Amino acid sequence: MTTTPARNVLGEPLAGCCDAPTTGFYRDGFCRTGAADIGRHVVCAVVSDEFLEFSASRGNDLSTPRPEFDFPGLKAGDRWCLCAARWAEAFEAGVAPRVALTATDEAALEIIDLPALKAHAIDLS
Repeated sequence: MTTTPARNVLGEPLAGCCDAPTTGFYRDGFCRTGAADIGRHVVCAVVSDEFLEFSASRGNDLSTPRPEFDFPGLKAGDRWCLCAARWAEAFEAGVAPRVALTATDEAALEIIDLPALKAHAIDLS
């Protein structure tokens, strides 16, 4: 059985998001998804202080280190694979972080419109 390589929202092969800290549902640096990833961690975001505060206010504190999960805590400027629904929620609240389209899995398009992602892109020329 062969598997199809992950593709980004631009229809190209999915690029890595970050390995310092190592991100992704599978902790392999890629914002790819699969059946086990019910949160759809597919948006490669460059987090901001505003977004981190927003996420914490919604019950997901991404700033506090959690050594028991090998999680160093995030700071503004870090890249991280976010749940598509959380990014969309932040977008609606006006605090969506910037995104790397080349590292954002095409599965994000099931929840987020491409124009919204492009408006927050760090990698469009």
